[in-house]
Amino acid sequence: MKDRYLEITYRNGRPLAAYLYLRRKTNANSYQTKKISDGLVADFDEKGNVIGLEIISPVTTTTADINNALKHLELRPVSEIELSPLMAA
Repeated sequence: MKDRYLEITYRNGRPLAAYLYLRRKTNANSYQTKKISDGLVADFDEKGNVIGLEIISPVTTTTADINNALKHLELRPVSEIELSPLMAA
C-alpha cells in the first residue's frame, strides 16, 4: 500500500495542475473518473476504489474544496500542512 501524497505540475513557474494520490495498492491504475465538483475529479481503479483526486485548477482550489470532495468520497480530510505546497504555489 502506498500512502497519500500530493504532486504538483508546473509550467513556466506556475502551477498547472495537481494530483492528490490517495492510499491505494501499489499497482492500482485509473480505470474510471468522476467529476466531484468544479475543478476536482476523482479517479477510481477497476474495483471502484478511489485512488486519487485530480485538482484541475490548483490556483483557485481551497483546502475546504478538497476536504468537501474527500467527505463526499467518504475519506478522511487533509490538513493544511499536507496541502501547504499547493497553497504556496
